[in-house]
Amino acid sequence: MHDLKQIGIVAEELGINPKTIRYYEERDLIPPAQRNQTGYRVYNQDDIERIAFILRSRDLDFPLDDIGEILALRENGEAPCLYVNELVGHRILDIDARISALQQLKGELEEIQKDSQALPRKNIVDKDCICQLIENQKLREQNIR
Repeated sequence: MHDLKQIGIVAEELGINPKTIRYYEERDLIPPAQRNQTGYRVYNQDDIERIAFILRSRDLDFPLDDIGEILALRENGEAPCLYVNELVGHRILDIDARISALQQLKGELEEIQKDSQALPRKNIVDKDCICQLIENQKLREQNIR
């Protein structure tokens, strides 16, 4: 069992918690770990590279189910790059939709901020509502509809 690294060492090298590695094993993203004489999980270089691939895929915001599909294609001798390209296209559309929603939200927040600057300080502490800035924004939205 030479060239095997214990889970703690692998986790430290990859900058993650050992629980993450165990979770990937539970999700069948990595094969069940070998065990050393003392019962610790140990991993070979292929396992470590697979974990690093999963982490990089997560950095790119791929869901674990999609990562599992990519890994399964590879294990079945297929090149998963066409599938990945399809996933990337969907991710880009999702990101564009989120950017649009965030821009709209930013505009609403800027309106609230603008309204707050126009209010006399005594009106901000109005006893008839929780926060008139937010309630005014809701009224503004209802008038738009």
